Parts: sequence; C-alpha cells; structure tokens
Amino acid sequence: MKQFKAALFDLDGTLFDTEGQYSVFWKATGEKYRPDVPNLSDVIKGTTLVQIFNNYFPHKQWQEEITEGLDRWEENMDFPFIPGAQEFSRNIREHGVKCAVVTSSNIKKMDALRRKLPAFPDMFDVILTSEDFSASKPAPDCYIKAASVLGCSRDECVVFEDAFTGLQAGMSAEIFTVGLATYNSADAIKDKCNYVIQNFCGIGYDDVVRMLNQDVL
Repeated sequence: MKQFKAALFDLDGTLFDTEGQYSVFWKATGEKYRPDVPNLSDVIKGTTLVQIFNNYFPHKQWQEEITEGLDRWEENMDFPFIPGAQEFSRNIREHGVKCAVVTSSNIKKMDALRRKLPAFPDMFDVILTSEDFSASKPAPDCYIKAASVLGCSRDECVVFEDAFTGLQAGMSAEIFTVGLATYNSADAIKDKCNYVIQNFCGIGYDDVVRMLNQDVL
C-alpha cells in the first residue's frame, strides 16, 4: 500500500484563487507591449517571470517597466484561499504529512504574500520559489527537489497543481499528480494528471491515500 508522506503544492490557482487577478494584469500588459500575441495572459500561466521576459518581452526597458508594475500589482493583490485549502493542509499535517509550496513565483512575490498573510509560512515545512530551481516548470526539477528537501521518496509524495505546465512537471517527475479544476476545466486537465478535484472541500488525508491506491472516492 502506497503511503502519503508529503504534499507538494503549487501556489496560484492551487492554494490561492489569484489567477483572475493576474489575468487582468497580463492582459493589459500584453495589449500594451505585445498586441501581436493573442491570449498572452493564458499562454504564460504557470511560467516564471524570467521565462515570460525571455519569450515575450526581450527589451530591457519593457522588463523594467513590467517588473515595476507587477511589483505594485502584487503589493495590492488579495490572496483568497481556494475553498478547503486551509482545512486540507491542517488535516494532512495532523496525520504527519510534510507540506511544501513549489511555485514559479519569485521571492519578491512571496514577501508580498507574507505581508498580507503573516501566518501562511507556518502552514508549510518549506517554500521553494523560482530562485530555487535551475529549470522551471514544465521541467520536473522543482518537484524532484521538493521531495528531496522533505526527505521523502517520490512515490510517497503527491503534487497538487492547476496549470498545464505544473501538471506536466509533476507527471514528468513521476509523482502522483492531482489536478485542480480551478482555472482550467476538469475535461481540459483530466488526461494530464492522475486524479482531478474541483477544490479541497471535503477532502482529507484518507481520501488522498485512497487516490494513491487507486480506490474510488
């Protein structure tokens, strides 16, 4: 029987319902700088700021202006939890499960989050940001590192993700991956992960153990 010893969480769209706020920022940014790239706010989901700059905003002046605007935006963002996320985290930690945040966001973003929610870091054993990986999602490196940092084998871990890049990272790391249908629909992600949930409501440690062992909820 497989054991559930570590939970590896993405941040935006998985723990926090922030994707809509980012869509507003990146939609306006795309229209200003890259009107030639349709649906920019969608195609950058789950990628780091460095990746976004390299792929779409190569000019230094653009990068400086966008960074300044993004910093201001994140300072004023709200961070509402995905339904059930706090309760789920509390429940699994009571069962001895180690918890990690594994995000493509940078340290500056995490500092803004800590100022808004000072108790947030206490929910996790480790928080890994984009600065901690040489290769970002969809590469599996971030989740492989998280498992190692927590001292768990990959078959004892579960990844929780919402974005296509993150789901690919979890699956490529050969870690059981649960997809959250928060931003993308369940139909859109069902073939990109091992299991799909709408949110964390009504889900606890025992449910994840059953998922790992292929029982039906």
